[in-house]
Amino acid sequence: MRTSLSRTLSLAVLSVAAGGLLVACGSDDSTATGSPSTSSTTTAAETTSAEATSSEETSSAAPTTSPGDAATAPPEQPQPVPEGFPGPTEAPVDARGQAFLDELEKQGVTVAGNGEIAISTASYICSAQSQGVPADEIATFVTANVGVEASAAGTQMSAEQAGETAQVYIASAQNTICKA
Repeated sequence: MRTSLSRTLSLAVLSVAAGGLLVACGSDDSTATGSPSTSSTTTAAETTSAEATSSEETSSAAPTTSPGDAATAPPEQPQPVPEGFPGPTEAPVDARGQAFLDELEKQGVTVAGNGEIAISTASYICSAQSQGVPADEIATFVTANVGVEASAAGTQMSAEQAGETAQVYIASAQNTICKA
């Protein structure tokens, strides 16, 4: 169990480090520096003609106008979000999920929110057991999820408490959700 836990923690540290490197490599700078150069040859007659046109344009400049409506408009007010948008934020708990949550409550385990993390952990337990995943790997994953759930519930838990609670999760899942 200790090697699985260290392997899991090592993988997590490696993932965080890789993500940090990717963030450090990115750059948001998309501005160009310098000015474009154009190389064209003009004759003296073209230059004189261009200067004459330029001086005529500056003497008959258009009158100055006030800023448009967009520049002086008040900031746009946010519109209220329509009711039910974008849909339900919580998945409904079915009978097996509720039985699992009730079993955890009987064992003195407090779940976060509506129990969504706990139910997904129980689903993992059943799936992993049916696929033949070794029990120590399942326990490691469940222990990590118990820690996440404790954080989400705003409680602190030692590693020993998390391991004991993970065993309660596994037994409760086997007695409720895995029986189908």
